Amino acid sequence: MFRFDSTLHRLRSVGTWEAISSILLFGIAMPLKYIWGNDVLIRPIGMAHGILWMAYVGFALLGQLDYKWSWKLTGWLLVASIVPAGPLFADAKLLKAYEAKV
Repeated sequence: MFRFDSTLHRLRSVGTWEAISSILLFGIAMPLKYIWGNDVLIRPIGMAHGILWMAYVGFALLGQLDYKWSWKLTGWLLVASIVPAGPLFADAKLLKAYEAKV
């Protein structure tokens, strides 16, 4: 399922994991903390999400250099990194279309 032989595949894989971590953070860890007062999952999920987000942004910028992407495409990838589960939409709409061209 996950290939790591190119920057594009690394970006898509890290994006999937980043989206999963944001769903876990906003859907499980934060309600657990703010509704039930238990913050046990905030630190590990938050840390994983932060590291994955930095990797996603790094691979998006590296992809811009490697593939000579337009700044518009790179900008949309960076915007998608801010939206919870945004990398999943970016993968479906932007990256698969780009991969089909290559």
